[in-house]
Amino acid sequence: MKKYDAVVIGSGVAGLSAAYGLKAAEKQVLVVEENLWGGTCPNRGCDPKKILLNGVEARKRIEQLIGKGFSDVPPVDWAELQAFKRTFTDPVSKNRQEELAAAKIDHLSGTAQFIDPQTIKVGEETITVEHYILATGQRPAILPIEGKEFLQTSTDFLALEKLPKEIIFIGAGYIAFELAMIAHAAGSKVTIVHHNQQPLKGFEEELVNSLVEQMQKAGITFIFDFESQRVIQEASTYRLVSKDKELQADAIFVATGRRPNIEHLQLEQAGVHTVKQGIVVNEYLQTSNPNIFACGDIIAKNEPKLTPVATFEGTYVADYLTGKTAPIHYPVIPTIVYSSPKVAQVGRTKKQTTEKDQVTDVSMTDWFTYHRVNEPLAKAQLTYDANDFLVGAAVISEQADDLINDLTLLINQKVKKAELDQWILGYPTLASDLSYLLK
Repeated sequence: MKKYDAVVIGSGVAGLSAAYGLKAAEKQVLVVEENLWGGTCPNRGCDPKKILLNGVEARKRIEQLIGKGFSDVPPVDWAELQAFKRTFTDPVSKNRQEELAAAKIDHLSGTAQFIDPQTIKVGEETITVEHYILATGQRPAILPIEGKEFLQTSTDFLALEKLPKEIIFIGAGYIAFELAMIAHAAGSKVTIVHHNQQPLKGFEEELVNSLVEQMQKAGITFIFDFESQRVIQEASTYRLVSKDKELQADAIFVATGRRPNIEHLQLEQAGVHTVKQGIVVNEYLQTSNPNIFACGDIIAKNEPKLTPVATFEGTYVADYLTGKTAPIHYPVIPTIVYSSPKVAQVGRTKKQTTEKDQVTDVSMTDWFTYHRVNEPLAKAQLTYDANDFLVGAAVISEQADDLINDLTLLINQKVKKAELDQWILGYPTLASDLSYLLK
């Protein structure tokens, strides 16, 4: 076996960012992947989801302009939309391998398992190197209830050839909200059930309540305090049973969280400490075995488990292994729920404020940016510290995903209104609204 400086286990954005970074520093790298090359995001995660959401967004724009230039809302052709999605997803695994080969990075298909702190086995190959980088990501968790074999996941939803007429989503996190909006826009009758009264727990409650209200107006049903106990198959339909209620649908999808892909790695053989949330790392992304690093969704962390965060961490590990020894420092990280309307937030939001912070609520519904497309709701919550620097923001609108990135830049660059007023930005755009947003 060829001598390597490092082995990267996992070919998602975290692993590939580390691999390409090490290769750029003239290190010899091997990438091992047991499933689809490219990882979750481009194959069965954010990229295919966003392609399907594109149909929702297009339909929504026309729906908002009925009687204002349009008279009919076009239906979503699910088969055509899925075919379009596959033009992006189908080539990914092959393309990633070709790209690695072109970069002269070796790659190997198979399941990596540690047999001691320095050695892994992949099929019949035994490999010993100085450093390992673990980046195997997460997968959807299956609710451990009776009849769980009848539950489907987000992976199954994104691959549906035919959309069921009636769908139940278990869970009220961002995945359930996003998939529910896609299914509803494409013509399904959709119900979201949740075990308590707190949907989208990590997001600002006031904006979440507004989102739920808008989704209910669109025709999506929410049932809270529903403790799913079992699933029963009846011919081609399914019953979801709680203690005091039963629901029926053509398909039931579970969206109650994700779990790290660590079982097959046999990390106990390598002396790597894990918890339920993933692999424990220090401020240098080292595991309890200092020669083994972890990055991306596989690690237990407070930062959101998102594609750009995984890329950031993979790049950091490569930099650390090639001489940059400062601990990792995360900038403020925006998070987005691609529902309709969208909800997004970044930094220190209203429920995280200190007594010295000030929160400003801004209604933007009547602003030209939103009025011209007849959006029914656009609001922002902006948090300032004692020195009047913007330190957090939360937004709800159909354009919240773009606006939150602009606000993230203002926070990271510590831009105040006086400085922003000196900029000349393209008008009319979301960016040209920033000066009116800041106090």
